[in-house]
Amino acid sequence: MTRADIIGLVASYVYAFALLLVVEGTGRALKWPQHITRKIVHVGAGMWVWGILALFDHWYYGVIPFATFIIMNWVFYRFRLFQQMDSEESSPGTVYFALSITVLFLLFWRTENAVDRVPIAAAAVMAMTWGDALAHVIGRAIGTNKYTLFNHTRSWQGTATMVVVSFVAMFLTLWLLPGSTLSPNSVVIGPVSAAIMAFFTALVASMAEGASPLGLDNLTVPLLSAASLFLLYQL
Repeated sequence: MTRADIIGLVASYVYAFALLLVVEGTGRALKWPQHITRKIVHVGAGMWVWGILALFDHWYYGVIPFATFIIMNWVFYRFRLFQQMDSEESSPGTVYFALSITVLFLLFWRTENAVDRVPIAAAAVMAMTWGDALAHVIGRAIGTNKYTLFNHTRSWQGTATMVVVSFVAMFLTLWLLPGSTLSPNSVVIGPVSAAIMAFFTALVASMAEGASPLGLDNLTVPLLSAASLFLLYQL
């Protein structure tokens, strides 16, 4: 374990608990709706994958923070320790969130001499982080045209937001991350290929989000998005 790995572990836990405590305190003080504070935590946690990539020297240490939060998020959910994140009506989506990131980074991230496919994992996480969060917020705010799949209701406005935001987030990740200092051993693709991959995968992500009940979109969106990107990468 290098000094950078130790710093990465410490920074990850400091960041995570600071995020939870700040959102908890601010949400209570300003009386923010719980569904808003939950999505703020959702975005803040998802964006930390960039901190992970920047700080750690070895991928097998870098997956530890999100892996341990599978258990910690279950404890938070089970005992409602952070009320601005988990209410009585909340699903265990935060547990699925940490699980999906852990699985993707275990599968695709490599820091030694092997080919690094972490752009696939990072792009899939960005679809979940930004697409899913803003689809929820926009859908709650202006989602007047509803549809129901598997007894779970969504809005067309929210789904359209999911497609657009997921496309932008994945396109930027696929275009800018490969070959950068955060992933020097990954295969570089051009902006046109990145846009094509992001477009088709955004459709997959939006269908997964629309059909997934009870917080399961935190599993289905990133995992199916990663599968789509992996297959497109082979082409």
